[in-house]
Amino acid sequence: MAPSLQNELKKRGPFASVEQEATLAIMRTSDLLENRLARLLREHGLTLSQYNVLRILRGEGGPLPCLEVADRMIQVAPAITRVVDQLLKLDLIVKSQSAADKRVYMVDLKPAAKRLLGKLDEPILDMHRALLRGVSKADQKSLIRILENLRTAVDA
Repeated sequence: MAPSLQNELKKRGPFASVEQEATLAIMRTSDLLENRLARLLREHGLTLSQYNVLRILRGEGGPLPCLEVADRMIQVAPAITRVVDQLLKLDLIVKSQSAADKRVYMVDLKPAAKRLLGKLDEPILDMHRALLRGVSKADQKSLIRILENLRTAVDA
C-alpha cells in the first residue's frame, strides 16, 4: 500500500481539510510526473514546454499563430516568445510574420522536429504506461473524469 500524503511529506498533524489534502495530493503527484517526463525529454535536449509546443504544431499539421500555440499548452506558458526563441535556436521550428496581420507571428515544424518527435513517441508512451501501471484502466478513466470536473470548477 502506498504511503499517505501525510506520511510522505512527514507532516506531523492532520491536514486542515479534505480539500487541502486533495489539492496538495494533486500538486505533489503532478510534480512527480512532470519530473519523470522532464528527465526523459532532457536526454533529447528538450524541456516540457518545448516538447508541448512541438506536439501542438505536429497535431495541427501546419503553421499556427504563437498565441494560439500558447492557448493550447498543457501548462500555461506566459513566455511563449521565449519558448519559441529556444526552439528557433535548436533549429526545430520556423517563424514567420503573417501576411494577413503583421502583428501575428506564425510558427511551424521543421523536418528535424518531426524526426525528433517520432523518436520520442514510443518512449513517452512507455513512460505513461509505466507511471500509471499501478492504476487500473477503470480508475484511470475515473481520474480523467474527476480531473475534468476539477478543471471546470477551477475555471468557473
